[in-house]
Amino acid sequence: MAPTRYALTLEFDGTPFFGLQRQKDGPSVQQAVEEAAQAVTGQQVTLHSAGRTDTGVHAIAMRSHFDVESKLTPFRMGEAINAHLRPAPIAVTHCEVVPEDWHARFSCIGRRYLYRIINRRAPLTLEKNRAWLVSPECDAEAMHRAAQSLVGHHDFTTFRSVHCQAASPVKTLDRLDVERAGEEIRIHVAARSFLHHQVRSMVGCLALVGMGRWNEGRIAQVLEAKDRQELGLNAPSHGLYFVEAIYPEAP
Repeated sequence: MAPTRYALTLEFDGTPFFGLQRQKDGPSVQQAVEEAAQAVTGQQVTLHSAGRTDTGVHAIAMRSHFDVESKLTPFRMGEAINAHLRPAPIAVTHCEVVPEDWHARFSCIGRRYLYRIINRRAPLTLEKNRAWLVSPECDAEAMHRAAQSLVGHHDFTTFRSVHCQAASPVKTLDRLDVERAGEEIRIHVAARSFLHHQVRSMVGCLALVGMGRWNEGRIAQVLEAKDRQELGLNAPSHGLYFVEAIYPEAP
């Protein structure tokens, strides 16, 4: 029997995991899904995903795939994996069979993230570990204006982790919008791909603008510096969500 390629859409709370990718020193989303799929099929499974997420980062719709010899329909495969994932905070929200030349990572042409800030003085209860609490009042409009200097094709060395393995610090940022909804500030980010910690680093610096610690023009200055030492603040991982992986056409 030829292997079948199953594509999954995953939703997960990243709080208890050391990121999506399998780790030597702690639990990962990849390990949990692989073990669940192996329990269903009795075969070794390797999960490939559209993006990597750090410890504590969440996903609304991460796309992943694996190959396995199975006659299970996509619906049954998704249901069976979910049954074996419990009680881990991971869910397969959609499962389908895709062509063998479709790849969750390499076929992906765009990725979208959301970063959530709760801007209030009171501690978080329901949103704990799901948003960044910033107590000083923030000017979301100033954050949005400052963010536009980062949109486009730039050298993002300042916003790149020292542990980043990308071959080049040059990326094209398609969108960086900041909006307020009550006490929540939402930052929408889109690009074909990102550097390690790029989104969190940009959000941290924009928060400094929002709090009035930096003027709006400082964002363009630190970008131009191409120096990680100029970074003002790296936002915590628990406010970040992988929202969407974009493909040329739906498989």
